[in-house]
Amino acid sequence: MNDVERAVEAALFAAEAPMSAEEISRHLGGADVAAALETLAARYAGRGVELVLRGDRWHFQTAPDLAHLLRREREDVRRLSRAATEALAIIAYHEPVSRAEIEAIRGVQTAKGTLDVLMEAGWIKVAGRREGPGRPTIYATTPAFLAHFGLESRRDLPGIEELRAAGLLDPVEAVFAGEPDVEPDVEPDDETVGASELDESA
Repeated sequence: MNDVERAVEAALFAAEAPMSAEEISRHLGGADVAAALETLAARYAGRGVELVLRGDRWHFQTAPDLAHLLRREREDVRRLSRAATEALAIIAYHEPVSRAEIEAIRGVQTAKGTLDVLMEAGWIKVAGRREGPGRPTIYATTPAFLAHFGLESRRDLPGIEELRAAGLLDPVEAVFAGEPDVEPDVEPDDETVGASELDESA
């Protein structure tokens, strides 16, 4: 292992959050880290801890087949509401999107708190403003979203057939068919996120 590889390994091991190659390079004084990252990823492949790329950021994670050994069960789980789940799915598949565009797809109004919950979870971010009347805020997913759900990029999101096979497409099809969504959109006790239940859905 050469000095650059050792430095990259140390930087990622000590990092508080995933880092892009550019961030790692700046941290190491401008070193070329591309080759070192690929070498380290190959070296850690199949081990208990792996070096993975999520979006454009690198980080160490527990091997997926060992995650169950380290997961801690917590009873004080807070749920992600149906409204927040639908909004997150729409943003992931159609980003960047505005709140009005989310509402058009869902067929119901989306409470501001719904998007706030997703932003507090670190899964979506403000991606700018749409050119047009009112210049509405637009939203996109974050690297934390990809990391939580084990996705390298948005290209890894499940397709229509996979969603239908998992029984997750029916609510969306119902919206497009014009069936009313009678679930309240603003439930303060329900508009919160908990790691344990969401880990199970990921």
